[in-house]
Amino acid sequence: MRENLLKKRLLHREPCYGVISPTTDPIVCEYVGLSGFHFYVIDAEHGFPNPSEVQHMVRALEGIGCTPLARVGDLNEKLILQYLDSGVLGIVMPGCSSADEVRRLVAAVKYPPLGKRGLGPVRAAEYMMKMPQAEYVRFANEQTLVLPQIEDLQAVENLDRMLEVEGVDGFVVGPRDLALAMGFYDGPAHPQVQQLMSEVFDKIQAAGKIAGTVAATAEQAQKLIQRGVHFILNSVQGLIAAGARAFLNS
Repeated sequence: MRENLLKKRLLHREPCYGVISPTTDPIVCEYVGLSGFHFYVIDAEHGFPNPSEVQHMVRALEGIGCTPLARVGDLNEKLILQYLDSGVLGIVMPGCSSADEVRRLVAAVKYPPLGKRGLGPVRAAEYMMKMPQAEYVRFANEQTLVLPQIEDLQAVENLDRMLEVEGVDGFVVGPRDLALAMGFYDGPAHPQVQQLMSEVFDKIQAAGKIAGTVAATAEQAQKLIQRGVHFILNSVQGLIAAGARAFLNS
């Protein structure tokens, strides 16, 4: 298992830029990593990659020093295990709205004694061919990231208790879904949504956890970083669209 360079940067509160993408092509992963992004979230909530495809994407990302993460669409321990066994170094989990759900997520990502992840001679463990088992278990628990998403008002209401769960590294705010949950169907730009997001960030930071969210532009990203949000996401589609508009309108 490789060192999680993204987690190292985040623990030092360094800005980290990444993309989320539903595509399954390892070449896209290489494009993203070679462009300078720190991490790549394989989107298995709105995309349809299978664990076999994920392995090839992870290999591509490892080769260029870009940390592979996965957003899994369901809190399914067996499915999460397959993504982790493929070499993904962290799980972004949508729809977590309670402390019990966050505990289930931590248990799925971490080996005992921190969790209940099953151990096998798989790719993530280098097929148990290089590192003693006890050393690998300790190292894997240190390196993996657990990042639930805050996407609805129940999650906001329960955030204090969710922040107390041992083993959770931080929370990623999903602005579009949060705006929908608040009744703003045209997007998260409304002052009420922005105010609520700011309050959520304050709580996450006060608890010493990593705060993350989406930035559509470089200006938005810089404002987020200035207020202590260090896990910054854009989508592959958004980056292509922005680049195309800038090129075509030049």
